[in-house]
Amino acid sequence: MPETSQAAPAVFKITEVARLAGVSASTLRLWENQGLITPERTPTGHRQYRAKDVRRAQRICWYRSRRGLNPAAIREALAAEGEEFENAALFEPLRPIEIGGKLRALRRSAGLTLEQVAEDLGTSASVVSTFERTSQGVSFRLMHDLAEYFGTTVSTLSGEQDCARALVRAGEWQVWPESSSGVTVQLLAEGERSMDCHRFVLAPGAASEGAYSHDGEEFLHVLSGCIEIVLDEEEFHVLGPGDSLYFGSRRKHAWSNAHDDVTVLLWINTPRSF
Repeated sequence: MPETSQAAPAVFKITEVARLAGVSASTLRLWENQGLITPERTPTGHRQYRAKDVRRAQRICWYRSRRGLNPAAIREALAAEGEEFENAALFEPLRPIEIGGKLRALRRSAGLTLEQVAEDLGTSASVVSTFERTSQGVSFRLMHDLAEYFGTTVSTLSGEQDCARALVRAGEWQVWPESSSGVTVQLLAEGERSMDCHRFVLAPGAASEGAYSHDGEEFLHVLSGCIEIVLDEEEFHVLGPGDSLYFGSRRKHAWSNAHDDVTVLLWINTPRSF
């Protein structure tokens, strides 16, 4: 197998982590004092957060808002999950794909500012800036909208079509940037194919965070957990292990993990249009 270059792990500022977790920077400092999260420190004392810290902050927020746990109970719950949860390949991909830098190059080539793109897409310049720098921090829907805005697709930006591997073994997947709510997309097929074949891993609370549509047709099959999907804002489905759904991609679709644990599913699009 050809060697792949490994990008340096992204480093997040406290304000970025706070926004991704949906809390204030002061809340993050409080959690640090309570022993819930421990960021790295630079020699000058500045906090540095990694992707695993972002996920931990989102997990703390989920326990607090969805389960109503106090700090002591959250510490206990996180300890019960253990390091396997934070370090599992489901959440720490071996071959992450850097999309943010490619979008930054497209934006600059088009002569657009961060503010212009953000205004057109109904988001903030800081969100776009963070994604360009770290390939992290946007919703699944916004990732789609950013690619569409520049006349491309996430699949194209990921470089899937440039790869030549016909055989992809378990655990050797390339992985799209994880969304702000914990959506991990693993590539099951690479190269010039007529289908997008992906394995979705949805952390508790993960969602598309809005509806989107594109050309083609798609098929999904739930391997474990439970997913809620809404088509055209009126057709509602709850799918459990073994359930499948086929629909036209032009129908607006939004979805979320309806399980208290990880949900895993196969998701196939044709033609390659996401």
